[in-house]
Amino acid sequence: MAKLTKKQKEAYAKVDRSKSYDLAAASALVKDITNVKFDASVDLAIRLGVDPRKANQMVRGVVTLPHGTGKDVKVLALVTPDKEAEATAAGADYVGLDEYLQKIKGGWTDVDVIITMPSVMGKLGPLGRILGPRGLMPNPKTGTVTMDVAKAVTDVKAGKIDFKVDKTGIVHAAIGKVSFDAKKIEENANELIQTIIKLKPTTAKGTYVKSVFISSTMSPSIAVEVKTV
Repeated sequence: MAKLTKKQKEAYAKVDRSKSYDLAAASALVKDITNVKFDASVDLAIRLGVDPRKANQMVRGVVTLPHGTGKDVKVLALVTPDKEAEATAAGADYVGLDEYLQKIKGGWTDVDVIITMPSVMGKLGPLGRILGPRGLMPNPKTGTVTMDVAKAVTDVKAGKIDFKVDKTGIVHAAIGKVSFDAKKIEENANELIQTIIKLKPTTAKGTYVKSVFISSTMSPSIAVEVKTV
């Protein structure tokens, strides 16, 4: 294990690894132990008692964080000409179709979210091997394939994120920045946790939410107590 710096040692000393903190205390503590020189992301890792290999235990969804993510989300709207003005007015960073499909074919993926229309999805199919591994393939379930392009763009810019349990049964999501006040971090985290709780598959047995940890970029993880499981 790499040797800890003085600041890292100070951060670890402030976290009692033998206990779980309530969400308010954990949200305040994650700010206290973050000492990097940039505005670090605040992340949640939620371990679920599901088997992601079974289709009926896959947990995925979308949530609009009350205070946004603190990140300037780059949005590409792949739309037909009649929808371009709508997407641009809503705040999409890149708007178009064929020229961007060609750029993606060439390996360009410098965006965070792609929003498109049902009629365009056929053209995106061949690009799945590029977009899929990067989590950029639009999906009707996450609201990124829609005729209401303006609303989709606005929602994403306002803090709408999508999440999906990974193959190890964990949902990872960025829920804000360390510059947020603790109350905003707490409320964003709670919104995601409660949304995931509501999505509990009927086939999941035993404890559904096994553990929740909050951390920031390069900080120790803090165990969070979740009363509703």
